[in-house]
Amino acid sequence: MITALALLLGAASAPPSPGRGVSESLANERAHVIQALRYDLSFKIPRERSDAIRASETVRFVLTAPHRIVLDFEQPREHVSEVRVDGRPVDAGFADGHLIVPAAATKAGENVVSIEFVAGDESLNRNADFLYTLFVPARARLAFPCFDQPDLKGRYKLTLEIPSDWRAVANGAEEGPPAPAPDAQRQVIRFAETQPLPTYLFAFAAGNFQVETAQRNGRTFRMFHRETDAKKVARNRDAIFDLHAHALAWLEEYTGIKYPWGKFDFVLIPSFQFGGMEHAGAILYNASTLMLDESATQNQMLGRASTISHETAHMWFGDLVTMRWFNDVWMKEVMANFMAAKIVNPSFPQVNHQLAFLMQHYPAAYSVDRTAGSNPIRQQLANLDEAGTLYGDIIYNKAPIAMRQLEMITGEENFRNGLREYLRRYSFANATWLDLVEILDARGPGNIARWSRAWVEQRGRPEIATALGIGADGEISQLTLTGRDPLRRGLVWPQLLRVDIGYRDHVQQLPVSLDGAVTRVAQARGLERPLYVIPNGEGLGYGLFLLDRATLRYLLDHLEELPDALLRGSAWVDVWENLLEARVTPPQFLDLALRALPKETDEQNVQRVLAYLSHAFWNFLTPRDRVARSTEIEAVLRQGIARARAPSEKSAWFSAFRDVALTPDGLAWLERVWRREEKIEGLTFSETDEISMALELAVRGVPDAEKILAAQLARTQNPDRKARFEFVMPALSRDPAVRAQAFERLRDPQNRRHEPWALDSLRYLNHPLRDERRFLRPSLELLPEIQRTGDIFFPKRWMDAALNGQRSPEAAAIVRDFLSREPNLPQRLRWTVLASADDLFRASRMQAQARN
Repeated sequence: MITALALLLGAASAPPSPGRGVSESLANERAHVIQALRYDLSFKIPRERSDAIRASETVRFVLTAPHRIVLDFEQPREHVSEVRVDGRPVDAGFADGHLIVPAAATKAGENVVSIEFVAGDESLNRNADFLYTLFVPARARLAFPCFDQPDLKGRYKLTLEIPSDWRAVANGAEEGPPAPAPDAQRQVIRFAETQPLPTYLFAFAAGNFQVETAQRNGRTFRMFHRETDAKKVARNRDAIFDLHAHALAWLEEYTGIKYPWGKFDFVLIPSFQFGGMEHAGAILYNASTLMLDESATQNQMLGRASTISHETAHMWFGDLVTMRWFNDVWMKEVMANFMAAKIVNPSFPQVNHQLAFLMQHYPAAYSVDRTAGSNPIRQQLANLDEAGTLYGDIIYNKAPIAMRQLEMITGEENFRNGLREYLRRYSFANATWLDLVEILDARGPGNIARWSRAWVEQRGRPEIATALGIGADGEISQLTLTGRDPLRRGLVWPQLLRVDIGYRDHVQQLPVSLDGAVTRVAQARGLERPLYVIPNGEGLGYGLFLLDRATLRYLLDHLEELPDALLRGSAWVDVWENLLEARVTPPQFLDLALRALPKETDEQNVQRVLAYLSHAFWNFLTPRDRVARSTEIEAVLRQGIARARAPSEKSAWFSAFRDVALTPDGLAWLERVWRREEKIEGLTFSETDEISMALELAVRGVPDAEKILAAQLARTQNPDRKARFEFVMPALSRDPAVRAQAFERLRDPQNRRHEPWALDSLRYLNHPLRDERRFLRPSLELLPEIQRTGDIFFPKRWMDAALNGQRSPEAAAIVRDFLSREPNLPQRLRWTVLASADDLFRASRMQAQARN
């Protein structure tokens, strides 16, 4: 039914359009004129997911003079039934996802805009018996009319009417117990007004949640969750609360600012799109990241601690002080990741934290920065429609590496004091990267603006080659590190690193500062001829380190003999990068990994090498070579399972076996484990583990694959995991027609609402054992729509899943043809394709060379 006002709105003359999305010019205009912003929102959430959510809001703000007001609301105009300004009906206009109040309806001083509307569903993540909001980076406008930009912070009051057996949580504290609604089966919950927040941090969740409460350091923490395994909850709850409390206390001490958001709640969401989202007072997490299985690896335990510390750090870096525009979104992410690395150290005294930093950040950063799709840390952004494309491994993993270098250049104490000044100066407000640069430049000796040009403003990484000169006396006459900008811009990446020069009985460690194209390591002159020179021995430097041939040969024969875990970890990363540059062959790398793995004593290195092994197996070996080497690989992995003592390390070995098993004997053993006919001493499998085994057995086409899937569906008890498994099952079918249907349903945005489900399905459709290319071009063609309709990480993950099993020259040709035929593809989406296709391009070259 269209109300009389809606008809009036439709009849109104179309206002000049501000354009689609939220342009930087529109954002600047609004930020200049709007002050003292407040929202009072009310949502009536029905039990049935298909029923509309009716809502109302009152928006208050101050103007210095009458001015046109553009609210963002990306819904059909029929969703708005009434607009009033200061109590009077207004002839508002609609254009390109905006609700426009004419200047004549406004006044100098406070203005009150009241709107009755039907909320949009796209960013409300509605499920059968729960929902949660996810408005980052500019998706609040899909749900309610607002000023959807980061530098218009507002105070929010919220009222939710929900079914009486649901629970709800939001940024603000509940004002009291739930009140009865007119319908006896429903209740009303009112939440107190918040401190100023941007729209992307406003949040609520409601549904069938259980609530765990704990006291730590005089503060109450609440955890909302949907886990049905009581033992799993009991096993994880104390660690989860302890990690939050530790992170909070550490950050209060480091920043000198008390936690600014009052209450501290968090919600564990099944199949959440991200690891976490830092809504002030109501953090959302992916449930599987925090609720760990008994078989959790050390990396998963570190990952949980890092994720909790990351999201808690955001309460200061991102929430208290927010970027002015999303081109600086990297600042909040780098600070959260950088702080997280510092916070987790005391909680894991047994862990080598320098090695953890190396393994958590360098491989992921290199996975993008080595490619033709690399991007700068800080990018230009004309419209928030494209803000989601700024996220990825560069801002999450390269930026912390850069920040560590910056801290070393400025000095740890100067860096901390600069951050404290930054947080105090811009509390509950907005700032830019240049604001922080100005503060740090005033405190430190370095030229941070020059440093920033290479590290922050430009894309790519340096190539750093070592050259060793030996004199007639057998001593080092010269050791040089030569840096090169592979994109030929003449850039230099100033950085500090440590060169390790190795001998049979000791390692000479030399600190080096790279600040030019050629650096001569004067301290090396006169030393004996070494066995190897590793230019990044402490894992501090960043770039493609092109090892000299003698060092490369030594590492291929003796890497496991290096005396220090951090040095070995750095060498593993460098050898892998040299493999990708065709300076090491895949068989050489496999020989090294299979020989070294049984001797490696550090679990972080074990897990990294196992990951490299699996990657090389599926991406850089031909199908014939995989079969030829499977028996040897599986034997080493089975021995590793038996030999490992810690459950976390045993789990890592088993996961690697599950991921690469191909031989009939190996698959038969895996199936017996899945059937619970064979036990592995010291390793307990969860429902999630058994689901993974069933999927891997099915994609390999074992004789009873369909029965295994059906049995696993029947034995899965958790309703959220069961729904996800059932969604993915068609992608595992033996029938090509069923698999085609599984892909076709991914064209419908409704079937992509659960993004992890869609990605699992696409990944199995493109598994290397399928050797299919029929879904590749359609997946590429869907990418712009994926970007428009999905959340921030979805486009890159979509392309990674689509290219998961592709390694042939024919597949590479399809990707290149797509890019050549789509000259108007946005640059950042082009970078996304190129980054995801990098392994394909490298593997296809290897395959083409093998054919010749």
